[in-house]
Amino acid sequence: MKKILLAILLLPMFASAQSLIGGKNIVRWNLGSLALRNYHFTYERSITRMFSLSLSYRTMPKGSVPFQSQLENAIKSKEINFGKMEMGNTAWTVAGRVYFGLGRMKGFYIEPYLRFANFDISAPVKYTITSGPATGQSKEALFNGKVKSTSPGLLLGWQFQLATKLVLDVQILGGHYGHSNGDLNFAATLTNDERDALQKSINDIKADPFKIQGTVSNSGAVIKTDGPWAGLRGANIGIGFRF
Repeated sequence: MKKILLAILLLPMFASAQSLIGGKNIVRWNLGSLALRNYHFTYERSITRMFSLSLSYRTMPKGSVPFQSQLENAIKSKEINFGKMEMGNTAWTVAGRVYFGLGRMKGFYIEPYLRFANFDISAPVKYTITSGPATGQSKEALFNGKVKSTSPGLLLGWQFQLATKLVLDVQILGGHYGHSNGDLNFAATLTNDERDALQKSINDIKADPFKIQGTVSNSGAVIKTDGPWAGLRGANIGIGFRF
């Protein structure tokens, strides 16, 4: 009888110890993002048995635009030379996870998050001169600048404890929706005919639901963008170290 009573008293302590196997912290590397040149790392900290907080950093070196054909179909503007367009980005994501499995930071989870992203963009805009001695000449203006976005979202996934110090994070499905704005600049000395032709090309860019506003002068041009920002997070895998 005494042994049974002692076992009952020690059971909560044993369960608590089991839930802390490996520690309250996880550093995770998102392997699936490598396919898109993304390097994505996360630090996660257990707060209670069912809840954790995390901070993620993602970076993509500047290069050709992923999913170029889909972007071209979405914007449908012949004024932009998508073949020469380049993009890089960095993002910080803060998140909270609610776990429904047994033990800390294990099992099925729901993750509300907030992402702050910064996109470094180079976009060539084509224009054709329609007046003056250079009539008929086609040129490109290379715009460089940044677009910033803030997007709340939700992610569903499952985290597995593979060993005492090793975890596997399987992200099932997620997405975010928010707002973005940016400035793209082009610096050059333009003739009046070049200025008017470039202004017309910018005015003709259709990027719904984004608002595009361009201002051209003889010393260059600036394009301002404003609109919604959305992203879909499909199946992905991360490997983590627990301590």
